Amino acid sequence: MSSYENYTHKSGNYDKTREPVGTEILVGCFAHAPAPLDQTVVLDAGCGTGSYSEALLGYVGRIEAVDMNPGMLEVAARKLAWAGDRISFHSSKIEELPFEDATLDGVMINQVLHHLPDDAAEGFPAHGRVFREFARVLKPGGILTVSTCSQEQLRRGYWHYHLIPEAADALRNRYVPINELLGILDDCGLVPRGRFAPVDATVQGASYFDPRGPLSKEWRDGDSVWSLVAEGRLHRALSRIRKLDERGELESYVARNDAPRAHIGQVTVLYASRR
Repeated sequence: MSSYENYTHKSGNYDKTREPVGTEILVGCFAHAPAPLDQTVVLDAGCGTGSYSEALLGYVGRIEAVDMNPGMLEVAARKLAWAGDRISFHSSKIEELPFEDATLDGVMINQVLHHLPDDAAEGFPAHGRVFREFARVLKPGGILTVSTCSQEQLRRGYWHYHLIPEAADALRNRYVPINELLGILDDCGLVPRGRFAPVDATVQGASYFDPRGPLSKEWRDGDSVWSLVAEGRLHRALSRIRKLDERGELESYVARNDAPRAHIGQVTVLYASRR
């Protein structure tokens, strides 16, 4: 379960703007798993509505999808019913997985870690518990992919974060800096092998570029940062969009604040293997 977002309420809207990012990178990483790619068994940890599972089912052998949110699991199971026994769904914490030791070829975790309740002052112990659990269920040489965001991406890669700076700061504080995350992985027996930033992709797809998108709750439900926005601050942010629009300045505002994204992207994918 997210420590700050109510995905039971938002599961119905989540897929309307949210898209999997970097799936071609994930496929390339899992090609190095212990089994041939079309025979790999991959865990989707914190699967949500199953978008990443859906994207990978055409490449891997089977997927074990885990989430704690019943609304998200219901959407995922309904959406992926066509896959039959090639995907199984489990209601479980990602730090207490229902799998035997060394049974999985790969694990992917996509934009989930920032939902953990954790403590930077203590060295992010919740992240350590999750990564140790991944190391436990992975076969030797098994592959882990972590989709996350760098601090720079969170500061400069999302045009609408400039409308809600306090919430954006709060969200950024929930993301472990990349170098620290790599250190935690290594400490947990997961050897970092590479990092990638797909600069052409956006987590909300084409809808991300809609300058009036934030005016719609459906659009906002695609980015959990809006759950960190105080009610009064939300009103001010939406009022600002309307005023910019009235003055004919909204498109230029979006273009100016989105410009860095073309160089830094929105997402960083880390690639590691189990010792």
